[in-house]
Amino acid sequence: MELSNTLLFFFSALGAFNGLVLSMYFIWFAKPKRIATKFLGFLLLMMSVRIGKSVVFYFKPDLAFIYLQLGLSACFFIGPFLFFYTKSVIEVNSHIAKTWKYHILILLPLIGIVGYLYPFKTNIDLWRPYIIYSIYTQWFIYIVASGWVLRNTLKTVINNPSKASSFEIWVLSVFGGNIIICSAYYFTSFTHYLAGALTFSFLFYLLSLLLFLNRKKNTVFFIQPQKYVDKKIEASQAENLFERLDTLMAENELYKNANLKSSDVAQKLQISVHQLSQLLNDNAGKSFPLFINEYRIEKALQMLTESEHLTLESIGYECGFNSKSTFYTSFKKIMGTTPAKYKAQLQG
Repeated sequence: MELSNTLLFFFSALGAFNGLVLSMYFIWFAKPKRIATKFLGFLLLMMSVRIGKSVVFYFKPDLAFIYLQLGLSACFFIGPFLFFYTKSVIEVNSHIAKTWKYHILILLPLIGIVGYLYPFKTNIDLWRPYIIYSIYTQWFIYIVASGWVLRNTLKTVINNPSKASSFEIWVLSVFGGNIIICSAYYFTSFTHYLAGALTFSFLFYLLSLLLFLNRKKNTVFFIQPQKYVDKKIEASQAENLFERLDTLMAENELYKNANLKSSDVAQKLQISVHQLSQLLNDNAGKSFPLFINEYRIEKALQMLTESEHLTLESIGYECGFNSKSTFYTSFKKIMGTTPAKYKAQLQG
C-alpha cells in the first residue's frame, strides 16, 4: 500500500476505531449512569460501524456482502439514537425509556425483514439506490426531528452566542456533525467515498479536543449544566424549567411519594438541588415543601369532589401526606379551611 493510501486509511479508520471504543465506555462504564449517556454510546456505535464499513470497503472492494449490509443496517439506527439522545438531554420525559424500546422494536424487525427477504448480495439493484437512499432519507427525517427538539437551544445560541454554555455547544456539535456526515454520504456521487469517514474522524477529534481543553473548567457536556449558581434564573429559563417541572408532576405524580426529596426532583430535571431551590425561592416565592404540598392539595380537592366514599385520612395518604395532622395543617394553610369543612360545603 502506498504511503498516501496508508495515511488515508489511518486517518479515516482512526475515528471509527476510537468511536467504537468510546461507545463501549458510554454504554457500559460511564458514570453517573444516565439514559442520555447510553443513547450517545449507541449513536457512536452505529456511526462507528457505518464508518468502519466504508473504510474497509474502500480499501478492500471484494469485502463480503454481509458486511456491507451490516454497515448500511447500522446506518438505519443513527437517526433514531440521535433523536433520543437530544430528546433525553433537552426534555424531561419519564416515558422515554419505554418509548425508545418500542421504537427500536419496530425498526429492528423492519430492517431485519428487508435484509432477510432482499439480501444485498442478490439484490444490489434494489439496495442501490432505493434502500440506501431510503436509509439516508430516514436519517435526515430524524435529524429534522432532532432539530425541532433543539429549536430553543438553537435560538439561544444564535441570539446570544457569547452566553452559550458548553453543554449547548456540545449538543449542537453532535447535531451538526450528523448533518455534515449524513450529507457527505448522501452526496457520495459528488464527493470522495471516504468523505463521511474522514469527516467523522475530524469531528471526533475536534470534539475530543474541545472536551479536553474544558476539563480544567469542570465542563459538563453530557447533562444540563449548573448555570445559575450565582445569579437569579432568567424569566425565560425559569418558564421552561417550570413547564418541565409541571409536566413531571402531572405525568408521574411524584408528589404522591411521602418521602419525596428535592434531590429526587432535581435529578429528574437534570439540574442541581441548588438550582431547584433557587428556582422555587426566587422565581415562585415558595419553598420546596410548599410547592409539593400544593400539588398534593390540588389532588386532594379532586378526590374530595369525585370520591365521596373515601375518608379524609385515606385521601391524605393517597395524595402523599405521611400523617393525618400534616394533611390537615397543609390543607388549612393553602385553602384557608379544614378538609372536613371543605367536604361539608361540597355536600351541603
